[in-house]
Amino acid sequence: MAVTQADIDALNQAIADGVRQVSLQGQTTVFNTTDSLIAARNSLQAELNRQETRAAGKRPSQRTMLFYGGRGY
Repeated sequence: MAVTQADIDALNQAIADGVRQVSLQGQTTVFNTTDSLIAARNSLQAELNRQETRAAGKRPSQRTMLFYGGRGY
């Protein structure tokens, strides 16, 4: 599924309006919480960024960073 800016805008509008039901590309989804709606928006934004990177002919970053801030057992 190709992500569009209109999909992200629809999720942003739903977050702003306090609505948990969103229609994206002909499919209606009801989210349990606003947090899940925000997580979906962030996921779609990341996918759109990846699509734009590929379309520009750039290679996506393969670097993974690991940070540990807790105590070991």
